[in-house]
Amino acid sequence: LYQVPVRGLTPVPVDEIAVADDGAVNGDRVLGFLFADAGEPDEMGWRGKTSFLTMQNTPAFARVDARYDRDTRQLSLCYDGAEVVSGDATSEADRARFVEAVTALVQGFEVNPLTEESRLPLRLVGDGVTPRFHDRKSHHVTLVASSSIEALAEQIGDAVDERRFRMNVTVDGVEPWAELEWIGQTIQIGGAEFEVTGPVVRCLATHANPVTGERDQDVMQTLTREFGQDKPTMGVLAVPRVASTLRVGDEVVAPAR
Repeated sequence: LYQVPVRGLTPVPVDEIAVADDGAVNGDRVLGFLFADAGEPDEMGWRGKTSFLTMQNTPAFARVDARYDRDTRQLSLCYDGAEVVSGDATSEADRARFVEAVTALVQGFEVNPLTEESRLPLRLVGDGVTPRFHDRKSHHVTLVASSSIEALAEQIGDAVDERRFRMNVTVDGVEPWAELEWIGQTIQIGGAEFEVTGPVVRCLATHANPVTGERDQDVMQTLTREFGQDKPTMGVLAVPRVASTLRVGDEVVAPAR
């Protein structure tokens, strides 16, 4: 199980996640660094992923490690093991410090979207509580089978870190690509029912190593070339029927193949 408190950063492993009845994952994508030219949000405060600093446009962003306490709103950002900045993510003064530190850091990266002046100044957005800055306007739990990642790794010829895909749930003990066959069906996780609504099509962010920040694996091309996919797909979207809490070790019950 994983949460991503800050949009675009490497997922943080957790022992449990609380899921609202609309599919929102507690503590997930509650903050983000927004480009100045992102435009106006929709009525829910949502913006698409191209509006934010992410591993898609800033692969070395993966080297930033975020630790966030939802109860106290304290955020700490470290780079290569050293703290860069910390403070209250909801304080305007501290937000300014976060923006200054992250801007200076990103401007030193080889792949740097901030060379476009229209993207400055960055803004740290989000109330630190509401899950808001996902790839899609509607909320979903994202899920992938570990065996699918292993099948990809076999074709790439190297281990593939599951955090590369920034999913909420990784499922063990099923056949490769079994999760894609669950689309349109109902599964159970820890006794809670989820409707599997669609696939997750991947982007350039998956090419970034979640530790080194280097684009070191051609994930999208391998998925389409070696597995015959029309679009590079890894994982699925799921929506709960009722609010639930998922825990590491919960049993997943899926339709028979």
